[in-house]
Amino acid sequence: MADFLTQHGWKYEDAIPLANDASFRHYFRLKNGAHGAVLMDAPPPREKILPFVSIARHLKTLGYSAPDILAKDAINGFLLLEDFGDQTFARVLSESGAEDFIERERHLYSLAIDLLADLHAKPTSQTVPNYLPLYNTERLVNEVLLLTDWFIPSLTGKQVSPAARKDYVARWEAVTNQLDRSAVTLVLRDFHIDNLMYLHENFGLQRCGLLDFQDALCGHPAYDLMSLLEDARRDIAPELQADMLKRYMTAMPDLSHPGPAQDKFLNAFFILAAQRHAKVIGIFTRLSKRDGKNSYMVHLPRVWELLESSLGHPLLEPVESWININVAKELRIQIKTRAWSA
Repeated sequence: MADFLTQHGWKYEDAIPLANDASFRHYFRLKNGAHGAVLMDAPPPREKILPFVSIARHLKTLGYSAPDILAKDAINGFLLLEDFGDQTFARVLSESGAEDFIERERHLYSLAIDLLADLHAKPTSQTVPNYLPLYNTERLVNEVLLLTDWFIPSLTGKQVSPAARKDYVARWEAVTNQLDRSAVTLVLRDFHIDNLMYLHENFGLQRCGLLDFQDALCGHPAYDLMSLLEDARRDIAPELQADMLKRYMTAMPDLSHPGPAQDKFLNAFFILAAQRHAKVIGIFTRLSKRDGKNSYMVHLPRVWELLESSLGHPLLEPVESWININVAKELRIQIKTRAWSA
């Protein structure tokens, strides 16, 4: 790291640690007078920087605000990035007073919604690089296995039986196979207010700075919308959620009026919401058990509530019944009421 920084005109002493995320990446802010940058340390082989570089450059060609790549070392996993500052959407809201909170919240969510609508309105041939994998059934099902392989054993003290696990997979395959595969776009995958930066000096959609998109895939446009509106880390008022969903659909000609297209989209929204919530519960558990990162566990009651709400959709009945059979009622109550360690 010291060699990399020296090579590009910085000193190791200039690196100030920033908050880490749920991956193995670490971030440092660099300051030297009026000059600044962010160092990403993404240690191979657990992390790769080239996907971040590729998607960042792609997003910029589409007219969006992604950090400039100032320097890179793919072998050792270092990136020098443009510094977008500290004003994540989440921080802007946390610093808002009671008198302007609602207005700011609506403004920020509207900005994020408008960016997604703009992205999804563009032709797939323009928005999806041909090297991106498809967010297909196999990938979706592999992710929900985090719930059976990490969370349920942590909750019950025993592994899910091979037969029950196989049944779980079959049910998820049946559910996810109902997704409309003709609707595809660039899916950033972690599109929520902790990864969105408010760049007040910019104009229009470029006020929304994008981060944490290195895991982007080609998938259904409902995914990032759902990730924003069913946030694992914060409660969103149902009225705001409904208004933002309506704002998005109004901006999309095929979805602006009730009909088969809107029904297909909303079905995908609920399927992908259940899938993401199951995955996130497993990820938070793995972060705690494997990596010693316990802070995410405080969000488990919220995410379980979101999962149960999504499973209430008729299309999710196969998975809902599996949960009811394999996770005892008293345990399901405990998930929502227990004080999970921070």
